[in-house]
Amino acid sequence: MSNIKASASANGIGFFGLLTVAFIVLKILNIITWSWVWVLSPLWIPIVIVALIIVGFVTVFVVAQLKRGNKK
Repeated sequence: MSNIKASASANGIGFFGLLTVAFIVLKILNIITWSWVWVLSPLWIPIVIVALIIVGFVTVFVVAQLKRGNKK
C-alpha cells in the first residue's frame, strides 16, 4: 500500500476580500459615496503596507552594509 498523504485546504475569501465585497455592494447601492479608489482600498492598502515594510528592511540593510564598508 502507498503512504501518500493528500492535503487540501479551503481558506475562503478572507477578511480583506469580504470587506472589499461589502464596500462594492454599498457603493453600488449608493449607500456610500466614496471614490472607487477607497472602495477598493482593502485590496491595495495591505500590498502598500507590505511594500513599505520591505523597503524599510532593505534600507536598513543597505545602510548597515555602507557603515560596515566605511569602517574598513
